[in-house]
Amino acid sequence: LEFRRVLFRSRWMPILQPMRELSVSVLPAISDIDPAEWDGCGADATPFTTHRFLAALEASGSVGQDTGWHPSHLVARLDGRVAGVAPCYLKTHSQGEYIFDHAWAEAYARVGGRYYPKLQCGVPFTPVTGPRLIAKTPTVQAALLQAMAQVAQQNGLSGAHVTFCTEAETRLGEEVGFLTRASEQFHWQNQGYGSFDDFLAQLSSRKRKAIRKERERAQGFGGTIRSLTGDQIRPEHWDAFWAFYQDTGGRKWGRPYLTREFFDILHDTMREDCLLVLAERDGAPVAGALNLIGRDALYGRYWGCLEDHRFLHFELCYHRAIDWAIAQGIPRVEAGAQGEHKLARGYLPSQTHSLHWVADEGFSNA
Repeated sequence: LEFRRVLFRSRWMPILQPMRELSVSVLPAISDIDPAEWDGCGADATPFTTHRFLAALEASGSVGQDTGWHPSHLVARLDGRVAGVAPCYLKTHSQGEYIFDHAWAEAYARVGGRYYPKLQCGVPFTPVTGPRLIAKTPTVQAALLQAMAQVAQQNGLSGAHVTFCTEAETRLGEEVGFLTRASEQFHWQNQGYGSFDDFLAQLSSRKRKAIRKERERAQGFGGTIRSLTGDQIRPEHWDAFWAFYQDTGGRKWGRPYLTREFFDILHDTMREDCLLVLAERDGAPVAGALNLIGRDALYGRYWGCLEDHRFLHFELCYHRAIDWAIAQGIPRVEAGAQGEHKLARGYLPSQTHSLHWVADEGFSNA
């Protein structure tokens, strides 16, 4: 599909100010906008919406041709200056979104419709919360939403979807005619703990004993566990982690979403944003967990192993993340989608939000 580059222009007059022009356009590549302009809208609120992260996905071939994720980013300009952005993709499947709409796609097909392609606003393969309508004013945010609906209408798409957005964005979306949906994840909240033991002290006796026993068993796997960030992470560590990622991706999704080159680019441009937890035995990594470091959250992303050791997954993914968040004073740990087993490890239910605009009025009403 060839999107119309400029979607619309509108002129409006704020109270006691001269008339202003707001326009929204589509970018087929993140490289078509200066990183400072993109991040300057507030896209650096989380590492996943930064220009460098989205550029790593595109440059590595993790998104783009033959992936089902085709970059179609929206850029709003106010009097010619960038005032808002939204990471968007033309999607030809529902994989890698984590707000699953397979039932919608099936129902659409049953009544003779074509659900794909659709427009997706979000971060590929990344079920973490954060701003998606990245702008400093509700007016520009609303324009981005309206532009998404217009893209869908003009190009015969079934609809537009905004996933893992903020609660405030959900309220705004409802005002402009998007459907809202609430889901659930399990996040750890830092109550100003000075140590892991301080955190354990506010849990029930049963949970405290279980976690201590679990950590002891995991740490006795026969090797050492290291938490690395920045220049402590070496290229050979990504070689090991790639093997872990392939193993997990092959079992869960059939094939890994990310390419090997993505991790090389991540090392070059974002290693200061990475926390890599490695379990090593006889000097060789046997398991690992990758986290990305945000301003107010640590985001657990990927895990994998070459050896199966009881409770090692929980130690690397959950307990070490809590350890690191406490030491760095980070308020929250998001450990990915799903997983009620996180409740037993001190993670609490947290509501997540998404927005959906369906082009067919009858289907939208249903």
